[in-house]
Amino acid sequence: MKILLVTDSYPPEIRSASHLMEDLALFLVGKGYHVTVVTSWPQYNLSAQARDQKFETISVESGVTVLRVNTLPHHNVNYLVRGLSQFLMPLQFIYKIFINKIKVDALIVYSPPLTLGLVGGFYRIKGKKFILNIQDLFPQNAVDLGILRNAFVIMIFKAIEKFVYSKANILTVHSQGNLTQVLKDYPEFQSKTTVIHNWIDLSQFENIASDKTVCLLQEWGVKAECVAIFAGVLGPSQNIDLLLEIAMEMKGEKGLRFLLVGDGAEKSRLQNIVIEKNITNVQFIPFISRSEYIRLLSECDIGLVSLSPLNKTPVVPGKILDYMAAGKPVAAFLHAESAGHQLIRNAKCGISAKSNSLQECIQGFKDLYNEQKKLNSIGLSGKDYLEKNLTKEKCIPLIEEMLWKLKE
Repeated sequence: MKILLVTDSYPPEIRSASHLMEDLALFLVGKGYHVTVVTSWPQYNLSAQARDQKFETISVESGVTVLRVNTLPHHNVNYLVRGLSQFLMPLQFIYKIFINKIKVDALIVYSPPLTLGLVGGFYRIKGKKFILNIQDLFPQNAVDLGILRNAFVIMIFKAIEKFVYSKANILTVHSQGNLTQVLKDYPEFQSKTTVIHNWIDLSQFENIASDKTVCLLQEWGVKAECVAIFAGVLGPSQNIDLLLEIAMEMKGEKGLRFLLVGDGAEKSRLQNIVIEKNITNVQFIPFISRSEYIRLLSECDIGLVSLSPLNKTPVVPGKILDYMAAGKPVAAFLHAESAGHQLIRNAKCGISAKSNSLQECIQGFKDLYNEQKKLNSIGLSGKDYLEKNLTKEKCIPLIEEMLWKLKE
């Protein structure tokens, strides 16, 4: 069976989202499937090593055929360019698949961006099977954040959403909350919509802490008894201003440091705020490789997650799973609708607070920080929950079962 995985980003980068598709691709290759990944050319969220790496248009990586497509910039650019890029991307992907004579029996498409679902819709019309993995509920999340305001553009994206959902044989979402939201908008798709939780590859995190030959915090001059880390995209949805407010409140704790790792549209503005307000316990680090990121997590003490209260969709930030896998307690500041609150309660792996209440977030962080002697056990509780419920070994086979059912 020839499987085509369609995704905007395929490693390298530190975000866990891109590694879901990598894990899936490697699993399917190991099961004897012929797997091709079609993805955009690496151009953003890259570590220093990745920027120096040479990529081929088509290559074989660990048994997976990877087809990379040059697209217009669609990160850290104005929304007009980003929108144009996302509308052109499915056409570019289909063209590259065609001229490279990639054979397809079934597609698994990762959304966002939603427009990549049009690749799946095109091949569904040609009689191929199509699974859509929905991570963000677009365009609703962009409307909530005020990014999309034009009624005509919103109407177009809603039409694309309904078309893509209707053409997919199976829709997967990563939480019960997302399932409820999808079925509220599209009850007619209930029979083909299911929850496949996002997973984590725990093997990446094994024996990291025992390796004392490398200390990234020492290399970067981060000196603190307790380091709280946020790693990922620094954009409007992430609400990093809230983390800076908490850091200012905690300036009196001389042994505490806030580490912000990554890049994004908001980074320069955030750096200026840190300088203007003299927030001395915050340090910025550029994007790093996935292996460095995992190493860094082992050296830090608290994992930070933040999302804007303007979000209304039940998204669960993937970095929560990374922190749990590293055995680190989580301090999550999320909009009220996020299913991340329930995950943290179930796993007993830290605190979550509603991001529209600064005082609730500050108090939640203080409560966790003051549990210095229990941080390790809180972190291990999260890791134990992952091992029982959210490993790739438990979740990915469910997708393979779907492929077999579609084949019948």
